[in-house]
Amino acid sequence: MAQLTRDDAIVPAAQHDAERAAAASGVIIRELSAVAEHADAIELLSTIWQRSPENPVVPPELMRALSKAGNYIGGAFSGDELVGVAIAFHADPGRHALYSHIAGISAAHAGHSVGFALKQHQRAWALSRGIGAIEWTFDPLVARNAHFNITKLGACPQEYLSDFYGPMADGVNTDDETDRLLIRWELGDPGVAFRAGGTPPPPFERMPGDLAVAIPADIERIRREDRSEAQRWRFRVREQLTGALEDGGRIVGFDRGEGYIIRPKEETS
Repeated sequence: MAQLTRDDAIVPAAQHDAERAAAASGVIIRELSAVAEHADAIELLSTIWQRSPENPVVPPELMRALSKAGNYIGGAFSGDELVGVAIAFHADPGRHALYSHIAGISAAHAGHSVGFALKQHQRAWALSRGIGAIEWTFDPLVARNAHFNITKLGACPQEYLSDFYGPMADGVNTDDETDRLLIRWELGDPGVAFRAGGTPPPPFERMPGDLAVAIPADIERIRREDRSEAQRWRFRVREQLTGALEDGGRIVGFDRGEGYIIRPKEETS
């Protein structure tokens, strides 16, 4: 995607959509720049990922450096309480993209669209700086994240990354292999702008030949109750998705009942 200019007409629309999304979720979103704010952000994220103070999600020195270098650190506030954080940094200049490293919402504010509001704030921030896309990864077994990223935001999966991070010492990933889907959010895409305005996406149109790769409705519950079954899901989905993508297919949608919708190479226009 071509780099956008700062005075592009999409910027004020994106800022308006971000403000509306924040108001609808009952929060105020702004950049975090002070050391104390960074400490609060690290504490919140470490609580979400069940990490000890000795093993923070982001070291405080790195957080400070990211901020000083002009990267994105956004915080969502309910009153004076920090309830959501998103951190992103600039990617290779040729990609005109921001790489969103981590985002999290406190458990008490889950289900109030705070995550959607944070992403819209991040989108407006990027567009105002001439950045045309945001990339990030997520666990392909987590259905709610797949629905949020692909269906609600309109981001497009690009690549399957097997055991991307290696072992992670937290209470979320535990001893599971850290497979991830890399997705790219084209910020100026009409479908993305349509969703940013709060309008539900149109029904997904299936084509003859489309395939489905199922994932569990609640992998987190399965991990708690049956680690062996969770591992079987990991390997099964890895094999099916990597096989489809290596054959030239692409992930074109996500259905809560069927899973990832794959369009084989011969159906790709």
